[in-house]
Amino acid sequence: MGWYLWVILGYLLVLTGFNVYRSKRVKTQDDFMVAGRKLSLTTMVFTLVCTWIGSGTFIAGAEYAYHAGWSALWQPAGAFLGIAIIYFVAGKIRTFGQYTVGDILEVRYGKFARLFGALALIVAFTTIVAYQFRAGGYILNVATDGRISLGLGQTIAAAFVILFVAIGGMVAVAHTDLPNGIIIVVACCLAVPFVVIAAGGWAHAAQVLPPGDFELFSPDFGKYPALKGFSYFLSTLLLLMGVQSMYQKFYAARTPKEAKRAVAIWIVGTIVVETIVIAIAVFAAAYNVEHQTHWDPRSLVLNAARHMVPAPVGVLLLGAACAVVLSTGMNYLLSSSSNVMRDIYQRMVRPDADPDKMVALQKVFVVGLGLCAFAMIFIPTVLNLQISVLQYAYFAYTMYGVAVTPALFAALTWKRATRQGGLASIVSGALATVFFELVLPRVAPSVMEAAQGKVGAQVFGADAWGIPSIYPAAVISIGALVVVSLLTPPSTAQELAPLFGEKRPGA
Repeated sequence: MGWYLWVILGYLLVLTGFNVYRSKRVKTQDDFMVAGRKLSLTTMVFTLVCTWIGSGTFIAGAEYAYHAGWSALWQPAGAFLGIAIIYFVAGKIRTFGQYTVGDILEVRYGKFARLFGALALIVAFTTIVAYQFRAGGYILNVATDGRISLGLGQTIAAAFVILFVAIGGMVAVAHTDLPNGIIIVVACCLAVPFVVIAAGGWAHAAQVLPPGDFELFSPDFGKYPALKGFSYFLSTLLLLMGVQSMYQKFYAARTPKEAKRAVAIWIVGTIVVETIVIAIAVFAAAYNVEHQTHWDPRSLVLNAARHMVPAPVGVLLLGAACAVVLSTGMNYLLSSSSNVMRDIYQRMVRPDADPDKMVALQKVFVVGLGLCAFAMIFIPTVLNLQISVLQYAYFAYTMYGVAVTPALFAALTWKRATRQGGLASIVSGALATVFFELVLPRVAPSVMEAAQGKVGAQVFGADAWGIPSIYPAAVISIGALVVVSLLTPPSTAQELAPLFGEKRPGA
């Protein structure tokens, strides 16, 4: 137990020192939010990998793989397609060169679209930060063989994430992601052959695990397995296509060309890491069944690091898991605080605020949002409520994916989208998600149909009439965007100019 913990804590302390050193370079809001727009190609690639590969991969992905087997690949597959689509707009995003997606939303749809988009983003991203803290608790709990409780572990994780972001903003985030990204890729590639061998290989895993684990859509998905599996694909796809954390990285690139090149390399790294982590989880599940170890489904990858690989590889894999929790928590906490600062405070409260004096205030918002995220995970822990990282992730992905992404992507690619259409999409998407995810289950529980996992527990969430909420919510959001845009006057050339290069008459 000892040296696993000390290596991880040592790594965290090294990162702390590094961030303190880097923080001395943060002088302006531009430095804090987008690292002075000076990120190199190499740093861009690894910070994109780290931003996306988080506890949604190592913890929620493991939980998903335990119950669904190889069908769990449906969730990261949405990211593969999303990155491919992002490739074609990455250069335009960097050319636009602002701070948040709210800047794009306001240019195309007006200040109220910016405000409502920011509110939806803050809710979604604070939820994502919350389950990063939870994942950190799992890591420290497993690394110490239970000596550090889950509650204490998530508190330690929260403290480091909040500290790192408050110290250095994007400068700390991006440059911390460089070593973290290298560790993630190397650890996953080294660990997977050992895990496969420890589990007895493919043939033995197929004998031990249920046949449904090797089907295209797991029967554990519920009434409509294909709809459920594809809902995870769709939620991931929509999140990635519009996720602000990625857009901030594009803004931080040195040039539009380097932003686009970074995306091309990023997709390779994401495919490799996401697929390998699912493979580790599936074979760890087989080992768990064979040896009756009774591992928590959410800690399959972490326990594989402790018990299925040589110690040096295991500590590297645990370090990788720790790295993704830190990196993802930092990225989404910085991103949501940027929305509070840029889209609400500076735009709605103090338009005349001096950008060079706003760094200290944004650090206050970082701490405040970090504490809100911690409360979201701390309160259920104290009340001994069942916490599913997978369900936290699904809610956050759906909220952002249907409330922000359709309007945002239309702003970049569809000239016919109008101010009224974009605002209608954002508001209707957010309200639809809240209704189907939070209101309907409470006012009409009889219509909710839950999928049952291997041990009879609800693991994939209950859906109204067996149809995942992302489908009706996405139809409402996209439908509002298209219908309202077509029924209202098109945008003027002046309104389109910042994103489509249109020139004013006579210019």
